[in-house]
Amino acid sequence: VNMGEAKREGAEDYIHFNDFFTRSLKDGARPLPEDPELIVSPADGVISQMGDIKNGRIFQAKGHDYSLVELLGGDLELGQEFMGGKFATIYLSPRDYHRVHIPAAGTLHRMIHVPGRLFSVNQGTVENIPNLFARNERMVSIFDTQYGPMAVIMVGAINVASIETVWAGLVTPQRGQVASVDYGEASQAVELSRGGELGRFKLGSTAIVLFGKDQIDWLENWQPGLSIQMGEAMARSQDKNLKKAPSDDAAEEK
Repeated sequence: VNMGEAKREGAEDYIHFNDFFTRSLKDGARPLPEDPELIVSPADGVISQMGDIKNGRIFQAKGHDYSLVELLGGDLELGQEFMGGKFATIYLSPRDYHRVHIPAAGTLHRMIHVPGRLFSVNQGTVENIPNLFARNERMVSIFDTQYGPMAVIMVGAINVASIETVWAGLVTPQRGQVASVDYGEASQAVELSRGGELGRFKLGSTAIVLFGKDQIDWLENWQPGLSIQMGEAMARSQDKNLKKAPSDDAAEEK
């Protein structure tokens, strides 16, 4: 762990392990690209997989894929918005920075909590447990962006006691049925600038990003197995005439 990046550099500055795992970074530790049209990584970690959503399935590992609709909590109508689109899966190890940020400026449309298992999500389990990410407990955030709908899914795992968001606080653990909250009302509007904090894991797990069909392309330099940091350019729009995104200055000032 590079403690030189943390606002609190000393181990004695943390009251318990989760306080350490959810540590904040110094200002400027994760600079954003100057080009406002570039879409950025939501988290520090390793790219587990990335590519196209084919026939409603997302690639997990050799010999394994899983259902897009199941990942989103079984909502067929919502799943249609991402059919034929793009996905990227980023694994956060225990040593990584554990806050998740928004890849592109957006307005929260909906949050879905999907109860489930808490299997480990390391490489061994990813390669051997079928439908892993569609079986583990997860929190799905749907945003309206200039690239169309975007989903950021925070997947729980073994030892991950909870997931928090900046707008709802503690989301998990809780048990029961799929729970969906609509944020479409103006009084509930949650707007985040590119790179703004979305939530955090109370240890580590996996973040999955989804975009709809014909909206974005992943940058060619990124491949599964490579390490990435939050804020690094990860994708760009397919629309050459797309209006530039709102300035990130407001987020930096905040």
